[in-house]
Amino acid sequence: MYFSTANPGMKYGGVMGESKYKVLCSIPEKYVPNTMFISTSTSFSRIVSMIQEYGFRYPFIIKPDVGERGRNVEMISSENELKAYLEGKSEDLIVQEFINYTLEFGIMYHRLPGDTRGKVTSMVQKGFLSVCGDGKRTIQQLIEEEIRASNRIDYLKNKHKKNLNTVMDPDEQMYLEPIGNHCRGTTFYNANHMINEKLITIFDQIARQIDGYFYGRFDIKVPSLDDLYAGENIKILELNGVSSEVAHVYDPDYKLIQAYKDIFRHMKFINIIAKKNHAKGYAYDSLWMFLRDLKNHLRA
Repeated sequence: MYFSTANPGMKYGGVMGESKYKVLCSIPEKYVPNTMFISTSTSFSRIVSMIQEYGFRYPFIIKPDVGERGRNVEMISSENELKAYLEGKSEDLIVQEFINYTLEFGIMYHRLPGDTRGKVTSMVQKGFLSVCGDGKRTIQQLIEEEIRASNRIDYLKNKHKKNLNTVMDPDEQMYLEPIGNHCRGTTFYNANHMINEKLITIFDQIARQIDGYFYGRFDIKVPSLDDLYAGENIKILELNGVSSEVAHVYDPDYKLIQAYKDIFRHMKFINIIAKKNHAKGYAYDSLWMFLRDLKNHLRA
């Protein structure tokens, strides 16, 4: 259970089961999209009222408060879609404003306990699942021929059923999926060449304000690289702990051997950070409690 002390502010160091809402509440407010927590017992009418009270506008994002790999994350564009989404759901949820910025990145950051400065060791840029028109084929045909959509064909056809027979103009692009997750067709591009001192300084400033946080990945959206390096208009969609993947290794052109080297190197960072925190007095979590929670997590 050494990893549990890598991020003392997160349950089990952020390997699983942490509340996304609780984590977002620990981040400086200027970097967080408007976000609302919905407990599993909240009625539909009350949810609709809360959405109005919080000032949400359609579309917005809704997702489980405890989740992973894009499970049940959806963009909701109407009250009817919200009602359909909530049917059969029996878990805490969060509603988050949809940030329509053009750039989305995953930025891996860590800092050794006692150090004044951390490091950004991985940066990935996300390319959302889309199709490009040719003036001949319908959107349905383009979806069926897109390899990254192959495991979600039925879902995407239902989602875009009003436009399936449309033929787009040559070079016209249509986004099929607004959720930037690998298992939902997003392409991950190695963006390590974008890491510089300005970026490190900005995420040092952000991370040092988050109590008990030393290792993980910031999933962010930003309008431009100029804004990113100036530390302006950055919105943190999620903050992940020790389960964070160094996502640049999923670049289609990245070499497999180097990918494993990068993963093992980051596992070593977790080990070093966790041991240093333990030496400072943070106790390792109980293995038996973890195994119990892991069983319930996998069952769910």
